[in-house]
Amino acid sequence: MTAADREAQVIDQVSKQLFIGGRWRDAASGATFKVEDPSTGAVLCEVSDAGTDDAFAALDAAAAAQPSWAKHPPRERGEILRRAYDLLIQRQDDLALIMTLEMGKPLAEAKGEIGYAAEFFRWFAEEAVRIEGGFSISPNGQARFLIMRQPVGPSMLITPWNFPMAMGTRKIGPAVAAGCTMVLKPAHQTPLSALALADILREAGLPDGVLSVLPTTDPGPVTEPLLRDGRIRKMSFTGSTAVGRLLLEQSAGQVLRTSMELGGNAPFVVFDDADLDAAVDGAMQAKMRNIGEACTAANRMYVQAGVAEEFARRLSERMGALRIGRGTEDGVQVGPLIDDKARRKVQGLVDDAVGRGAKVLVGGGPGDGAGYFYRPTVLADVPQESRLSHTEIFGPVAPIIPFDSEEEAIAEANDTEFGLVSYVFTQDLGRAFRVSEALETGMVGLNQGIVSNPAAPFGGVKQSGLGREGGRVGIDEFLETKYVGIGGV
Repeated sequence: MTAADREAQVIDQVSKQLFIGGRWRDAASGATFKVEDPSTGAVLCEVSDAGTDDAFAALDAAAAAQPSWAKHPPRERGEILRRAYDLLIQRQDDLALIMTLEMGKPLAEAKGEIGYAAEFFRWFAEEAVRIEGGFSISPNGQARFLIMRQPVGPSMLITPWNFPMAMGTRKIGPAVAAGCTMVLKPAHQTPLSALALADILREAGLPDGVLSVLPTTDPGPVTEPLLRDGRIRKMSFTGSTAVGRLLLEQSAGQVLRTSMELGGNAPFVVFDDADLDAAVDGAMQAKMRNIGEACTAANRMYVQAGVAEEFARRLSERMGALRIGRGTEDGVQVGPLIDDKARRKVQGLVDDAVGRGAKVLVGGGPGDGAGYFYRPTVLADVPQESRLSHTEIFGPVAPIIPFDSEEEAIAEANDTEFGLVSYVFTQDLGRAFRVSEALETGMVGLNQGIVSNPAAPFGGVKQSGLGREGGRVGIDEFLETKYVGIGGV
């Protein structure tokens, strides 16, 4: 079988219809949209394009299934997730290829994401049977307090294109474990991963109506009517801060429970006492994971003046040696950006920084070929007033900003409306604690370039979001606490 035949085969295996109430069906309007391979610009397939009628059909199914699903034995909810975990691992190669074709990331990285995505199902399979309440006596001894944890109810889940499988499992996992039904709207650039995931959950035994999946090119008529309907009781969103603000406004009318994982502007701080080899390794992870298209990507690299030049030299060597190309090719380490708009944004930020005095050490422009490639780039002496110091880059660009003192580094790192994650490299234990406590972010990578882990609480502060996903607290986002006061005892 040729590589082209293999690609066509895995695309053909995925349903191109909407998944509503446990059934595959065309959009009510009959509309479809094209899914593009960002490495070539070629059309992979066409997928049903959901509209308002489809959205309400999905909500009807979720609302109808909610009472019985809430009573479903926690052990069996966990077993469904465990079976889905097993299926994800068994089909890792096919699912990774689908992701690479629709999103562009190198195949090895896509395979890693499938493993990461599966771990959310395994984690929440174990959490499903650990939902605890409480019982106590009132302080005056005249009553008893019974505390219950119950599912919040039908939930709207909105996922981005950059981690199309993992962002789905990170939301679906706790919702299933808690006993919530769901309507999932994936990003239109990457619908195939979400549709493949829906089929896996159906095969794993998820009851009809518990999950519906609605790909659409026009999310407003799909999401807004549901958020304003009153039957949706929870909204979970991963995406840009601008869209998050809009969804919060739409959720306010029904006072919905919301969790938001929004934009980032991650500082990567290297002190002169750091292990420089470890810092460069961490920088490559924090910057180049997912081609830099990650909310956790290192966006501003603050390096103490004494080691800034050497750090820049080493990082430039590593970035310049990366192989760019179509993610399905052997040895490729950097795939395309998601579309031409994303590439033009990155180029505009680089041009602005260079125009303000930054020096291009490597890269600095688009890659070759028909796809939306951009060369891994390192910029030195980037002024703090440059646009990329205040804008999420979402691309393979590493701006290096020198600093002198610990106080200066903290002040500049915190000088942003965002607060998702920060990275710190130092071998001074006291400094490690001082800086970690002072940084205004929901997560800190201390001497490591990756913080994401299904067993840890993921989320930000300030305008990077609300709530946490993953870890022991991840299921709390889908549970309500009910207090029953018992008298006469």
